[in-house]
Amino acid sequence: MKAWQFTDTHEPLVLSEVADPVAGPGEVVLRMTAAGLCHSDVGLLEDEGWLSMLAKRPITIGHENAGVVIEIGEGVEGIALGDRFGVCPTTPAGAPGYSFDGGFAPKMAVAAEALVPIPDGVDDVFGAAATDAGMTSHAAVITNGGVKAGDTVGIIGLGGLGQIGARVAVLAGATVYVAEVNEAVWPLAAEIGAAGVAASIADFPGVVFDVIVDFAGFGSTTAQAVDIIRRDGTVVVVGMGRLEATISTKSLILNQCNLRGSNGGSKADIAGIYEFMKTGDLVPQVTTIGFDEIPEGLERLHRGEVRGRLVATFD
Repeated sequence: MKAWQFTDTHEPLVLSEVADPVAGPGEVVLRMTAAGLCHSDVGLLEDEGWLSMLAKRPITIGHENAGVVIEIGEGVEGIALGDRFGVCPTTPAGAPGYSFDGGFAPKMAVAAEALVPIPDGVDDVFGAAATDAGMTSHAAVITNGGVKAGDTVGIIGLGGLGQIGARVAVLAGATVYVAEVNEAVWPLAAEIGAAGVAASIADFPGVVFDVIVDFAGFGSTTAQAVDIIRRDGTVVVVGMGRLEATISTKSLILNQCNLRGSNGGSKADIAGIYEFMKTGDLVPQVTTIGFDEIPEGLERLHRGEVRGRLVATFD
């Protein structure tokens, strides 16, 4: 079969002929139906710092995956041929595209422990997007942010993660305000159900935030969140737009701010996103492309031309 493989930094993906995977003990083989493209894929192509995370080279990348079971390995129970699953990239099995060959190929072998059932009524395109963007957003807002009904929540950044996080907070019963510098996407905030949108999280006078989730992470955005969060409120940092931030320790102390980072999530977070999707109330902004368009799709991500999530589908 054909697979898009990473060979080295600053080199394009190579369309290689590789052997079809076989389900080993505890594994299944998925016929891929959808695979998301991510900015971390762009980072892998551009930054040598990612190389240490790879189990081998060349390797088929693609860590946001959904598919149908077509082969079941020895010892796997409770799974049937034809079942649909998303693949969690944070289990002990490792991450597709890093620890083992990922989803930019028609088939993928994966440990059964990484599988999350996709409910009826949830399209595989959304099933794939939920395994990274959805998981990360749910973990930041619900698991680590503790957002609940009645909270007032700030969401910084309305990109692929922020749009999902903002909608999850709305569906959880919170009043949500969005900070986004790109005014072109402000209408999306209203569609999501946000109570207001502005360029900065500091631009909502009189609003007292219980939780602020920074999906941008540009240093100053985190600093502003710490400055304005209510006493004993929570600031969750997800974005890595900058790898350092200078915050006011005065604000941190006087506000007794619970400042925490959020990295990825778990199978429970993916399942939580699927539950929101199943109702039809969570429909992330997604653009689909074909398998042959994956390299160009990554270029579009690199150029900042994609809104929401970009997902490759398989015929």
